[in-house]
Amino acid sequence: MTEPRAAREESARATARPSLGLLAVLGVVFGLSVTVGNTIGSGILRTPGLVAQLLPTAWLFIGVWILGALYAALGANALAELATMMPESGGYTVYLRRSMGPYAGFVIGWSDWLSTCSSAALAALVIGEYVTILAGFSKSFTSTIASAVILAFALIQWRGVKTGSFTQNLTAFLKTLAFAVLIGACFVLGRGIGAGGATKPPTGFAFLAAFVLAMQAVIFTYDGYNGIVYFSGELRNPARDIPRSMFGGVLSVAIIYLLVNVGFLYVLPLDKMAGQPLVAATAAKEIFGAKGDAVIRILTIVSLLSAVNAYQLMTSRVLHRLSVFGFLPAADYVNRGGTPVIALFLSAAVCLAMVITGTLEIVLAVTAFFFVAQYALIFLSVFILRRREPAAPRPFRAFGHPWTTGLVLILSLGFLVGAFFADTRNSIYSLIMLALSWPLYQLLRPKAGRPVPAA
Repeated sequence: MTEPRAAREESARATARPSLGLLAVLGVVFGLSVTVGNTIGSGILRTPGLVAQLLPTAWLFIGVWILGALYAALGANALAELATMMPESGGYTVYLRRSMGPYAGFVIGWSDWLSTCSSAALAALVIGEYVTILAGFSKSFTSTIASAVILAFALIQWRGVKTGSFTQNLTAFLKTLAFAVLIGACFVLGRGIGAGGATKPPTGFAFLAAFVLAMQAVIFTYDGYNGIVYFSGELRNPARDIPRSMFGGVLSVAIIYLLVNVGFLYVLPLDKMAGQPLVAATAAKEIFGAKGDAVIRILTIVSLLSAVNAYQLMTSRVLHRLSVFGFLPAADYVNRGGTPVIALFLSAAVCLAMVITGTLEIVLAVTAFFFVAQYALIFLSVFILRRREPAAPRPFRAFGHPWTTGLVLILSLGFLVGAFFADTRNSIYSLIMLALSWPLYQLLRPKAGRPVPAA
């Protein structure tokens, strides 16, 4: 995906331009909120069952969550260097464009936009499903409620970035409060961690395979620490706010995850957790009895409201940045409140189409390979730009580079290979989508001699 030197130099100049029309009004509080909102969802309520099945002793069960936090911190360490070096809203498309050229930036941006739209649609559908169950409505109302959620957040964000950020701060706070109540209930009403219920972990190659699978599940649950990079051009002080938001976000999420898992251990022995598709529901039934199911559904709804708002904020920034780079030029329009409104409503329309047509699972599956690959490409970009642009300003330099960056790059490549063999069919579809992206890139990119729009 590399391109000639002249194209790379134009990419660097375009990347360095200010975000067209966006307002630099955000700070660390928003950074923490979008990290929590983008990361903590239903995964932490489901993944512990798989981990307990694979690693059925308490110290291994907790240890893998600590290692997952360390991996996320190392990833944030590398990503923060790129984000502070190129403080532009839009996420990964900014960094890949500069390190590997316009086509690479387009591919990663396009796939990132589609996968995040599908994540928003999926979260909204889960909200719709749980609301219909709690309210006793017919299942036919699920897509209607999901569509209403998407439209409601789009209208809130339409008013301006301050309104959208306030909504993110509020929903993230409510999510944290809801998890605090769950954690408190586990510790107060649980029976304590007992020795019983554990089984011997596997040994040899079986242990290695189980550990890798558990780590992969945990790392996916930690995914989301990158949320602030989609808004880098809207931060008042990106050199300071990006590292604080990313590392503070990883720490906050890790604390919540560890407390949740220890809380589950206070309520359930590992053998009862093992293999449960929704451990939180099983724990809630132990604590709250028949009301436990309703408690977890309410917790999930509160949790996913913050996620939907974060996803929609992110999708509009990705599409806006692609527009600034010359793709879909009309989508670069920003209103007085700092919202890229055309990008926002185009993204919302795609989310609605996925909800109504039921195609979101197909999009999620096909873009999953890109989702895993983008981390490897980002970490590789740190190496490329360190070598190509050693004198470029770097307000934050990755600690321990090249060793720390090399470690997460190797691990990401391993996960990429694992993703290919775990879902070969959809990975092949992803590669076909990559091949088809070239004619799409040729169709949408600015014509020869047409400059990338200046700010």
